[in-house]
Amino acid sequence: MGTNFDFDTPVNCAGTDSQKWQKYAGRDVLPMWVADMDFKSPPAIIQALHERVEHGVFGYARPVQSTIDAFVAAMATRYGWKIDPAWLVWLPGLVVGLNVTAQALAGSGEEVLTLGPVYPPFMTAPRNSGRVPVTVPWALAAAQWQIDWEALERAVTPKTKLFFLCNPHNPLARVWRQAELEQLAEFCLRHHLVLCSDEIHCDLILEPTLPHVPAALLSDEIASRTVTLMAPSKTYNVPGLGTSIAIIPDPMRRARFIRATAGIVAEVTTLGYAACEAAYRDSEAWRQALLGYLRGNRDYLLETIARELPGVKVEAPVEATYLLWLDVSGLGHPNPTAHFEHHGVGLSDGAMFGAAKGSHVRLNFGCPRVTLVEAIRRMKAAVQAVKQ
Repeated sequence: MGTNFDFDTPVNCAGTDSQKWQKYAGRDVLPMWVADMDFKSPPAIIQALHERVEHGVFGYARPVQSTIDAFVAAMATRYGWKIDPAWLVWLPGLVVGLNVTAQALAGSGEEVLTLGPVYPPFMTAPRNSGRVPVTVPWALAAAQWQIDWEALERAVTPKTKLFFLCNPHNPLARVWRQAELEQLAEFCLRHHLVLCSDEIHCDLILEPTLPHVPAALLSDEIASRTVTLMAPSKTYNVPGLGTSIAIIPDPMRRARFIRATAGIVAEVTTLGYAACEAAYRDSEAWRQALLGYLRGNRDYLLETIARELPGVKVEAPVEATYLLWLDVSGLGHPNPTAHFEHHGVGLSDGAMFGAAKGSHVRLNFGCPRVTLVEAIRRMKAAVQAVKQ
């Protein structure tokens, strides 16, 4: 499996509409910041898009039964999650889902709890509608990111209404274990919190022994208080096609969520639905090949960074995603992101995720190996320049 799929040949994205590549247009900087990949999407998706374009009519769209069936079947096969299609709300992006959840399920001035560092919209989405993000820091213990349960309990106030979970976690690349999720579910139920679980990276688990556990599968009780957000975008490299799904079993909360989208949230496009169906129905062999390639990229990076980049370290296992959270505090540089950029590698600044300024950067390794090799060569020069 996988010999039919080419992840090694770079695709030239310079001069295209790619945000990732436009950021450094005209500069010799490898973009390894935003979370999309440099690989072509699966052949089945490209074929489905060709067929949809050939049809030639691009009116307002709703999902056809086969698109719904493809997603529901994939969730049942992969996670044993039997989803009622009535629970689904289609959205033009996952960040939209975070914003709508904050607006629909917390009131003005009420609080949204999360664990940081975390994907920036977890903090900005509540603020966008006058809600208050409250971030509890992760604890690093025994080379693993842990929830500081005492700090989490202390953070809850009468105004806390929502908990935002990233499962698997971006940027920490952490897969949550069943026991941890059960403890989190108990916490949410005890404090009467709605759990919003961003599971966009769930199909990108790199450790075969670690299953993804959808939070809504823990119990019927927690399912009724859970909004799960999913999308084909990260796994199949189609974020530009704007197709995401909110799964909301409770009809009252679903109605509030849909009401908050009225007149503001755009509909998913015809091409987005076509890509989504082909992703979940016809692209499993490609996904498995991708996972194998990403594991190789991860292992190359872990080994090479440990050997060749003194002052840069990976603090915990990289269990999922194609995102590497790097502790660069050992470099002692006030602005490591700008320093690496100066040496030709464009990374995400850890401060955006809530880390201390200058302490961390995030690297996207969803790219051909040759790109990684060149990135490491440039990062090595950057590290040597600091040490001189």
